[in-house]
Amino acid sequence: MKLLSRLILFVAAFTMAGAAMAADPQNVIYMDLPFGRVVIELRTDLAPNTCAQFKKLVRAGFYDGTVFHRVIDGFMAQGGDPTGTGTGGSGHPLHAEFSSSERFARGVVAMARSSDPNSADSQFFVMFAAAPALDGKYTIFGQVVSGMEYVDKLKKGDSNNNGKVTNPDKIVKMQVAADVISADEKAKLPKPKAKDQDE
Repeated sequence: MKLLSRLILFVAAFTMAGAAMAADPQNVIYMDLPFGRVVIELRTDLAPNTCAQFKKLVRAGFYDGTVFHRVIDGFMAQGGDPTGTGTGGSGHPLHAEFSSSERFARGVVAMARSSDPNSADSQFFVMFAAAPALDGKYTIFGQVVSGMEYVDKLKKGDSNNNGKVTNPDKIVKMQVAADVISADEKAKLPKPKAKDQDE
């Protein structure tokens, strides 16, 4: 019985490790906060257009230095506004890609919007906890797979002022994992030898 239990644990661990390694680095985002790195797996199966725009903005450095301007304890943390006011964006609104089958649970990453379903742009939010009232009403485009403890550390806002944060925490840098891997691989390549000046 003990041997069977160990075998089951080994198979489960191997399967989970394989699933984690199977993520496509082109669809994984590294969000570096002052406390550590948050890894977000993009859900291209749910929101391909949103994921494409998000990656484009990430690669342009759009999110670097932006703040989490609205953070409500036990609910969510919202950022991605270059003005830090909650009214800014990239100028490229998206059509809604709502999914009735996905639930708003801890670690879900979704697009913020106004009352217009097609008004999402660059602002996004990360869920601290489940919120069934949001199901099917906002575009889910990602899931935090590592580093949720760093999201939990974000400075919380004033509950009497819709979660507005004074001196909010910033995103240090956001990158597509494939770009970081490529840069790391390039750094490991041998450097060309300097030519002899006498030649």
